[in-house]
Amino acid sequence: MLLLTRKENIYITDARYIEEVHSILTLFDEIIVYDIHDVSKEDYENFFSYCENVGFEEYDISYAKYKEYIRKFKIHNFVETEHIIEKQRMIKDVEEISNIEKACEITDDCFSYILSYIKPGMTEKQIANEIEEYYKKRTDGLAFETIVASGENTSKPHAIPTERQIQEKDIITIDMGCKVNGYCSDMTRTFFVGEVIEEVKTIYDLVLKNQKQVGEQYKDGASTRNLTKMIESDFKLYNYNLVHSLGHGVGMEIHEAPYISYNSDTQLKENMVVTNEPGIYITGKFGVRIEDTVQITKFGCINLTKSGKDYIVI
Repeated sequence: MLLLTRKENIYITDARYIEEVHSILTLFDEIIVYDIHDVSKEDYENFFSYCENVGFEEYDISYAKYKEYIRKFKIHNFVETEHIIEKQRMIKDVEEISNIEKACEITDDCFSYILSYIKPGMTEKQIANEIEEYYKKRTDGLAFETIVASGENTSKPHAIPTERQIQEKDIITIDMGCKVNGYCSDMTRTFFVGEVIEEVKTIYDLVLKNQKQVGEQYKDGASTRNLTKMIESDFKLYNYNLVHSLGHGVGMEIHEAPYISYNSDTQLKENMVVTNEPGIYITGKFGVRIEDTVQITKFGCINLTKSGKDYIVI
């Protein structure tokens, strides 16, 4: 538990972690670290005795914890807050962007490697495991569980890798990302085995056209709701739907604010890092998603994932 108070900064932990806490806490020049077993009832009651209001994250504590904190800390007025820290994290600083850039660069390199690795007869699980091993050797590990979907499995936006074997004339979707110094990357590519199937080509062209269109509109001041409406409208002209959000923030978590969907009306700001990921999915047949991690600037966006998107055939 980290308490930021007017008098002092206090970190309360189990005795087993005190040494580790001292080595990694770099927020302040001075911080008092307590063993939880050394904190008396009187200490607890004094932590917030001078605070008129104490905030709590309404999405993150149960009603039982709410009552416990009021009792334990003798809180006068417990006030609901909504994602205070997460909102502060939406706009990235130079160091954060640098870490995300490194994660994206390694993701591009991993994708190039995996294209040369995949052969008909391999399973989706085998490919996902190879991606994980690649990341383990070069990064903090996976940003999320890798999605490898082939053939009819590509119609599931969040498919779980199976024992299905890659076949000639298959379509494959890989959604992958890693962490560097705690910061994530996120990229999806849909590609082909042997040749581009004509039925899929039409959908691929439509998704890629819209992904490029979004990239042109992603900039400081753009409305996330209007961007989503633009893509939904174009998809509906061809009788398709945008079944998931158009994008999301990327940072210390793989999904964080801002969320780019019809239900969220947020203005994009310079140095936000978000994804651009339209997709079309035809149940039981196939799906196409193309996704990049991008940095918002005043006049446009910069693709941080740079792997090619024009008809990738292995």
